[in-house]
Amino acid sequence: MDLPINPPVKPMLAKPVADIPPGQIYEPKWDGFRSIVFRDGAEVEIGSRNEKPMTRYFPEVVEAVLANFPDRAVIDGEVIVADTARNTLDFEALQQRIHPAASRVKLLSEQTPAGFVAFDLLAIGDEDLTERPFAERRARLEEALAGAKPPVYVTPATSDLETARRWFAEFEGAGLDGLIAKLPDLVYQPDKRVMTKIKHHRTADCVVAGYRVHKSAENRIGSLLLGLYDERGVLASVGVIGSFPMAVREELFVELQPLVTTFEGHPWNWAAHESGERTPRKNEVSRWNAGKDLSFVPLHPDRVVEVRYDYMEGVRFRHTAQFERWRPDRDPRSCTYEQLERPVRFNLAEVLTSR
Repeated sequence: MDLPINPPVKPMLAKPVADIPPGQIYEPKWDGFRSIVFRDGAEVEIGSRNEKPMTRYFPEVVEAVLANFPDRAVIDGEVIVADTARNTLDFEALQQRIHPAASRVKLLSEQTPAGFVAFDLLAIGDEDLTERPFAERRARLEEALAGAKPPVYVTPATSDLETARRWFAEFEGAGLDGLIAKLPDLVYQPDKRVMTKIKHHRTADCVVAGYRVHKSAENRIGSLLLGLYDERGVLASVGVIGSFPMAVREELFVELQPLVTTFEGHPWNWAAHESGERTPRKNEVSRWNAGKDLSFVPLHPDRVVEVRYDYMEGVRFRHTAQFERWRPDRDPRSCTYEQLERPVRFNLAEVLTSR
């Protein structure tokens, strides 16, 4: 390629803050694969956050870029799978798109097609815009993609704080992940945390039903496996917590030994696994790290822990939850999905098509 900026380029990053900062430009935080897309005539490359190209995995995005981008441009954004039928972003389907077999890539591009949400213009024609203020880059982006059609979108943006607060509350119902805030005069700084992100944080009381040992020693807890009871009274696997000091990992190991049990009669036993229930054993072979041992030690589901989480993806926590405190006062059977805060429903199609 012969562009003012050529791949690979690391994207500009965001640091978390507790509240929405005033005086900035606000955008929805999309839940997809961060990508810088390069187009030089008939050539397209989709770069990733780790600078490895993802071009071959998303042939339909390449076609959309050729149909909608200026002839020569570099645009920062997010590759997403938008499930408008279920009114949510489908990150799980997006993960499945990274597949080594070309035949599988082609099939998935038809079954779960991806799109691209643009939010920053780094170069166009022979112009390098990275030293220009973000407010200018945003205006140029809107101009460059004024005629773009799905599955290429320009993310909504506002400088109105009240609108941003409303988006923060409403857009989660369409599967979005919070807000990104950028200073109007911000120049583009690859791999620097100079933007801010504001995410939802909530707590839930969960049953501890198993653990995995730490990679450093077999007498240390690596992670605790969390469950919630569904409407049928079945304990579903919802995620893990794993950030503990080393001394605490050893203390937890000793504390939990009286609860160690067999899989016979355990809610996540092999019989449940075979019949299709949501159990951690379904994921004992990691598709991301071949050979990684994901087996676990079952525990009597008697202990309750309060955890912090940002939001749910289907029936599971989207990200690793964080330990808050033990809840000896809670009956494990009271740890149900009913306690979870339900985000306001919002039409994903409206977010995608508004600017």
